[in-house]
Amino acid sequence: MLRRHMLSRTARPKLLLPALVVFLATSAFGQSYVAKVLEMTGQVSLLQGGYQTPISVGDSVKQMQVIVTGSQGWAKFQYTQDGSTFEVFPNSQVIFREQPTDWEHLLNIMIGRVKVWIQHAPGVKNYKNVTTPTAVISVRGTVFDVSVEDDDGTTVVTVDEGIVGVRNLTAPGKVPELTAGESIKVFRGQPLAALRDNGFILAKLQNAVVDGLYQILLNRGPGSPGGIGGAGGGTVGAQGDKGKNGTGTAPTAPTAPTAPTAPTAPPSGGH
Repeated sequence: MLRRHMLSRTARPKLLLPALVVFLATSAFGQSYVAKVLEMTGQVSLLQGGYQTPISVGDSVKQMQVIVTGSQGWAKFQYTQDGSTFEVFPNSQVIFREQPTDWEHLLNIMIGRVKVWIQHAPGVKNYKNVTTPTAVISVRGTVFDVSVEDDDGTTVVTVDEGIVGVRNLTAPGKVPELTAGESIKVFRGQPLAALRDNGFILAKLQNAVVDGLYQILLNRGPGSPGGIGGAGGGTVGAQGDKGKNGTGTAPTAPTAPTAPTAPTAPPSGGH
């Protein structure tokens, strides 16, 4: 009896050790599944329990959290697991890693526009996928743009670099692969038909103008005219407030003092 008791006690640590290793490895690895805010302007929030909680530069977005941008909201995030980045543009709702068990899943774009840069080591493919209500976009280390235009899930995918495969979730058909300069539009219930560059020249120009505008704004310091302060998105920092009256406009110049009235001369003929 004594020996059996001793054996059970000595075996217990051996049984717990593999479970502990798995738990620690899972915890450490799971910590990398976050996206950090690198830059932002305007209203950018996380949708939690039906309420929007504003976020700031340096904050983290966890798996299955919903990113919401306002009419002038824009933010750039970095996926800490592999260094990939993505920009979320105004009037968008995006779920970060909605499918945690899918190791390749990155974003689910419900509405709005997102631009993605997938990072990868030279010669090594980094398989990722982005979903919308109507499409699955599969990538291998590339730069691409995805816009969900309406509540019906109409999706436009445009490739800047690399190769992207697009599958329509709502209609059977082939999965075309797009290369740099090619685009495709996905309609609910309709087979895919690849549209080449000339079908989206105007849209690409508009996207380029919007992208350039945000970069210009972000490159201005907080003290520059029209510059963007950190988390406030358009607010001016303490350095930029110098010489202002707190309302964001230049203070009114002080009124010049009135010249003193000349003294009255004393009456003549005095005693």
